[in-house]
Amino acid sequence: MIFGNDKGLKPSQIQALERIYRRRVPADQLISGELARYLTEQSFQIHRQLGLIIDRAGEIQHVIVGDDREIFIPDLSAYGCGRSGLRGLRCVHTHLRGEPLSEDDLTDLALLRLDLLAAIEVGDRGLPGAVHYAHLLPPNPSGRTVEVLQAPSVYDLDRDFSALIRSLEQELEARMAETVDLSDPRERAILISVSTQSRHDTEDSLDELAELARTADVVVLDRFIQRPRQINPKYLMGQGKVKEVIIRAMQRGATLLIFDQDLTPAQVRAISEITDLKVIDRSQLILDIFARRAQTRDGKVQVELAQLKYILPRLVGRGVAFSRLMGGIGGRGPGETKLEVDRRRIRDRIARLENQLKELSRGRLQRRQRRVRAGIPIISIVGYTNAGKSTLLNALTQSEVLTEDLLFATLDTASRRLRFPEEREVIITDTVGFIRQLPKSLLGAFRATLEELADADLLLHLVDLANPRFEEQIQAVERILQELDLDRIPRLLVFNKIDLVPEDEAAALCRRYAALGVSARDRRTFAPLLMALQERCWPAAASGATEGSHDADE
Repeated sequence: MIFGNDKGLKPSQIQALERIYRRRVPADQLISGELARYLTEQSFQIHRQLGLIIDRAGEIQHVIVGDDREIFIPDLSAYGCGRSGLRGLRCVHTHLRGEPLSEDDLTDLALLRLDLLAAIEVGDRGLPGAVHYAHLLPPNPSGRTVEVLQAPSVYDLDRDFSALIRSLEQELEARMAETVDLSDPRERAILISVSTQSRHDTEDSLDELAELARTADVVVLDRFIQRPRQINPKYLMGQGKVKEVIIRAMQRGATLLIFDQDLTPAQVRAISEITDLKVIDRSQLILDIFARRAQTRDGKVQVELAQLKYILPRLVGRGVAFSRLMGGIGGRGPGETKLEVDRRRIRDRIARLENQLKELSRGRLQRRQRRVRAGIPIISIVGYTNAGKSTLLNALTQSEVLTEDLLFATLDTASRRLRFPEEREVIITDTVGFIRQLPKSLLGAFRATLEELADADLLLHLVDLANPRFEEQIQAVERILQELDLDRIPRLLVFNKIDLVPEDEAAALCRRYAALGVSARDRRTFAPLLMALQERCWPAAASGATEGSHDADE
């Protein structure tokens, strides 16, 4: 099968090109002199560039026909990259105008992770001329990514190319092993931020993205920040810059690109077309964390619903070519039919999950109504993720809700009773944490769970005072509460982790924000909080608070 631009070729010319598949290249040669001459003669005759994709065994995998300027390489994703990052293929093609390897050639060499890329000049009467070839370089102080070489003719290529590739592969693998544990099965990511915000805000957001990656058990290898004057609608950043980032990621042994900004479906497609690396954004990372940590039926249904709503507009056929070498194969015809089937299945699944969610919501409504009829005050703990909400709930009620030093450690709502003197008690509810740029699909799916907050008599807004960005986190939580129409419910601001902040500074901040200070790990700091809760719930009978005790699960 001939790939590329075969329109206008005579049947005899196509047959002549198809016969190339019968040939083999000696393992120690870039290309044999006989095959090189045959290739340039055919290229000269049809006045189009011709290319070969050759594996290390010397077998021809693809014969490609281009135009007079370039070739269009088909999808090579079926040929995986080894531990060194090389694909085990080389590309040899013709140049009709005697030009050397172009920048696009060198970029494609790096993006496709080819063993080697070569161009043979087509001389007078179709005879092979000079050979230009290049291979990748291991990371080095000069920052060069490729080595470009030249030979006067194909007959002067006296190097053992199998030995060259083996040596290169060993060095690439050794350099990668210095920075990456290749036996570690976890994903390895490069974090990318393209924003017009200030550098301080951008770095803060990337720090949070790094924490999200850690929660998702992803190893962060590097981070990249670009602050352009104008956002590129196709790639978010410029095409040249995105290729530079991808090449850097491949050099470092990354398997994943994580963008701090939400990518449109078109941007995901455009970036995915020029790399085999997985491309996700902040929202997709958060959705993945939720999918890992959802335990209850409610949580699992809500997360799956959010994921499907996120995936649906992004469900497209994967591009089959890279950068300059795009071929556009697979975008129409039967592939589209399969795509529509997948979309219909997803829509049907979304409809079923939404019905399940309504049923689960009715069950929650009945439980909430029973609480309201019982006349027991309900206090809901809200706050930024990892602020210590579950730890505070455990300390107040002597319960054992899961706590971890990770973002979104708790996804499922947990309710416990807190008893006060004179046989008075309240129900305290722990809810999912909030975060800046919370995916809209996730917020919508979890709206049913967050309905628990609507029946609360008091929202206890817990803030991690030790976090240098606590003011921004307060604002983020307030915005989400407003979006959920929960800002009408009375709130009590509580600063957690005061033991990690100088005492004078913590006291001053509590006065400034009219907040109470506690350390969720030290029950001795709870007295002011318990007194405030008692005054809010039973203002007429407030007579001081003592430490509560856990009575029963709700």
